[in-house]
Amino acid sequence: MAETKTFEAPVFTAQGKQGGTRQLPEMFDGIVNVPVMHQAVKAFLANRRQGTAKTKTRGEVTGGNQKPWKQKGTGRARQGSTRAPNWPGGGTVFGPQPRSYTQIVPRQVRQLARKSALNARAREGAVILVDALNFSAPKTKTMTALIASIGAAGKKVLVLTEGVKPNVYLSARNIERAHVMPFSDASTYHILWSDVVVIESAALTQNSAEG
Repeated sequence: MAETKTFEAPVFTAQGKQGGTRQLPEMFDGIVNVPVMHQAVKAFLANRRQGTAKTKTRGEVTGGNQKPWKQKGTGRARQGSTRAPNWPGGGTVFGPQPRSYTQIVPRQVRQLARKSALNARAREGAVILVDALNFSAPKTKTMTALIASIGAAGKKVLVLTEGVKPNVYLSARNIERAHVMPFSDASTYHILWSDVVVIESAALTQNSAEG
């Protein structure tokens, strides 16, 4: 059985001032299941595919109803239709057709993968806690200052909030390497995409209580 660990994360205020460290809840036990994370990320990317690629078969292209030339006597190879795949503009053989790429992953597997991704970032010391992010208005400068103060400037930062917070989301929308979303909506893909995971303390407390 894998040995469980405990992790601590630095705590910052919404203004970027550090206020010590705090122990992460029980869900951060240090166990990382790589195959499950791979399955979850592969399914996430597959489910984003539209599956609308399509080519025309020889029955769908225009023209070719008449035999191009007579069967014998021309010295050329026999041909029956200009819609044949060997003709320019002819139909495509075994080309892509509209299809669904949906992959269904059981809920418990998704939860395990998400937990493993958070543990992977905790192992790297890339989990940071912040106090309540209550922005009165969207302000990119405020979010940029917060990211810089936690030492994540230039890195891919995932900010996980307690519930939906439009002002926080809009404050990070113009920052190329920052993404804001509710803690409950974060997937394995989003967590592994980031270099640093910034979690609002209340969101982590609420999730631990529900779990």
